[in-house]
Amino acid sequence: METSQKSRKFTIIINKEKEGGYSGQCLELPGAISQGETMEELKINMADAINLVLEYIKDRAKKGKSKMMEITT
Repeated sequence: METSQKSRKFTIIINKEKEGGYSGQCLELPGAISQGETMEELKINMADAINLVLEYIKDRAKKGKSKMMEITT
């Protein structure tokens, strides 16, 4: 049984690279960094990077028996 994942918005700083393509870094998750030859590829790669960082943080929290909370501002 799959759990539904709610949609979230993240802010990405995008740089056009001298060598070609684009790089991006998520403001909310500084560890989420990626690149792509096109903006569409960067968007897909950034979504993957964000999901990997969120998964890592959740796993780390579970191992440390930490609690999690969500805050809306």
